[in-house]
Amino acid sequence: MKIPSSSYRCPLGRLQPDTPDLDAIKQNGWRDQHILVVSENDERLDFVEREIVRRIGNRLYGTVPRSKPHE
Repeated sequence: MKIPSSSYRCPLGRLQPDTPDLDAIKQNGWRDQHILVVSENDERLDFVEREIVRRIGNRLYGTVPRSKPHE
């Protein structure tokens, strides 16, 4: 049984999707379209900024139901 050399590439490999750089997409969206995509849980934000994001999201799209604590 022959073992394929390291230069062997599976023909199906080209069908694998490339993983997009989400931060680059968000950055381009802001720069080109003035669309901001941010999570209220983004660790780069301080407490006040997270609260502002949460309030804007709730005002525009409604409140997010909080999950019940495990019983």
